[in-house]
Amino acid sequence: MRKHKPKPRVLAPDPRYSDTMVTRFVNHMMWEGKKSVAFTIFYDAMDLVKERTNEDELQVWKKALNNVMPQVEVRSRRIGRFPNPRNFRRTGKFPSGSNG
Repeated sequence: MRKHKPKPRVLAPDPRYSDTMVTRFVNHMMWEGKKSVAFTIFYDAMDLVKERTNEDELQVWKKALNNVMPQVEVRSRRIGRFPNPRNFRRTGKFPSGSNG
């Protein structure tokens, strides 16, 4: 067992939007450590969104991401047999919505 709880790692914001959520998304999207390729794919997709919608592409992406992420987590408790909904932790909500 661990002696101490590990410190949470701080993610650097991405260079274009200065947003750590974009960095987390690109890290999930990345294959075989190719972060620059993943950023290129993400930024090209954002350029297409801006071109086609004429809106702020970051806001469109965040809205789409919120639509995909689950709002309530269902886990069964030891007492009783029916599952009870629980609210998500802020850190645990993102990865379940971004895994494809």
